[in-house]
Amino acid sequence: MKKKTDSLHFKQQAVQWANQFDVCCILDNNSCVNAFDLHEIEFAMAAGVSDSITGNGIDDWERLKTFIDKHSQNYPVFGYFSYDLKNQIEKLESAHDDFIQFPSMYFFVPQHVILIDSNAQMMVMSPESDAIMEQIKVQKIEDNKRQMVILKQKVSKEVYLRNVEAIKNHIIEGDVYELNYCVEFFAEKVILNPVQTYIHLQHNSPTPFGAFFKLNDKYILCASPERFIKKSLNKLYSQPIKGTVKRSDDFLKDEELKEELQYSEKERAENLMIVDLVRNDLAKSSVTGSVKVEELYGIYSFKQVHQMISTVSSTITDGLHPVEAIRNAFPMGSMTGAPKVMAMELIEQYETSKRGVYSGAMGYFAPNEDFDFNVVIRSIQYNQSTQYLNFEVGSAITFDSDAEKEYEECLLKAEAMIKALS
Repeated sequence: MKKKTDSLHFKQQAVQWANQFDVCCILDNNSCVNAFDLHEIEFAMAAGVSDSITGNGIDDWERLKTFIDKHSQNYPVFGYFSYDLKNQIEKLESAHDDFIQFPSMYFFVPQHVILIDSNAQMMVMSPESDAIMEQIKVQKIEDNKRQMVILKQKVSKEVYLRNVEAIKNHIIEGDVYELNYCVEFFAEKVILNPVQTYIHLQHNSPTPFGAFFKLNDKYILCASPERFIKKSLNKLYSQPIKGTVKRSDDFLKDEELKEELQYSEKERAENLMIVDLVRNDLAKSSVTGSVKVEELYGIYSFKQVHQMISTVSSTITDGLHPVEAIRNAFPMGSMTGAPKVMAMELIEQYETSKRGVYSGAMGYFAPNEDFDFNVVIRSIQYNQSTQYLNFEVGSAITFDSDAEKEYEECLLKAEAMIKALS
């Protein structure tokens, strides 16, 4: 069934309707401008499970290939990759505490799908399409009084500053030349309305890769501005973000901040380092000589921040399995640093929390073997059974980094989640 809609209210009703299922996934562009105009799907809702695969930490990548081969010619498949799938690519481990407890990956074939494309054309794929539309239309979006969430930092500011200086010493010694260092904010004994919180998060921070994911008692509420990797026919695209500045309510000041970001030598250097890493990652899956930088240092504006986004493309090797193309680039360089393996070893050394789905990826495989996955950042993770909630924020540490300013950048990135929970 097809019709035309671009209603924000309808999207919110669809999220609330989908939340009645044990498993659902919402992907929302939030009517944002996409870097390099790579925008095909405005909104996707997947609810209910016809078939699924859950990561168990052993051969997950190969098992997912088999699952995709079984289904993707006929049905879209939705799901996520956790950051810790890195341990099945390289000789790495993750020994930190994990109080959210998402499986290493989860993908499912949904019973019901709603897609809205960039032209506001809607498609409903379900044996009960008419009934579903009627049920969604009667959903009432209530903004009930919320519990105050008391957030704590897992790492104090003093320890953070000390760790940044230690990481800079690794850079001086030549171990790495950039490292993405993240810290956790958390709260315990939290009674949360996930749908209501997600709606507030999207209102506070509308981004092109917003997402809501429910897996039984666990939730991801995501306001990501970043695409990890996309396949469109025979083309691969990756769009790393490095470079962030807070927006101003004053137009002239806001333009000045935007220009400062555009020409910041530090931000350009960080961005270029990750672009080089992404070029190398895409080359593993691509026709020789086809990797190119489509846009370098693009500046894109969102409600709270300006971001520096670059776009790298390539032509995928004929016959390469789509899961293999993702594996070859995983995890995304913007969330690790470079060289990637050493950066991930140092991340394990200096961070105190298991990242879980944070700095993993969420998205879909289409029936024609195309796919599109975001970077899971600016995201709240919540375990309803244990009542534990967290989010992580980080920044790229380089030789030129000022520890105080890096800490301020972390707090800036935390603002949208803090407001959604306040």
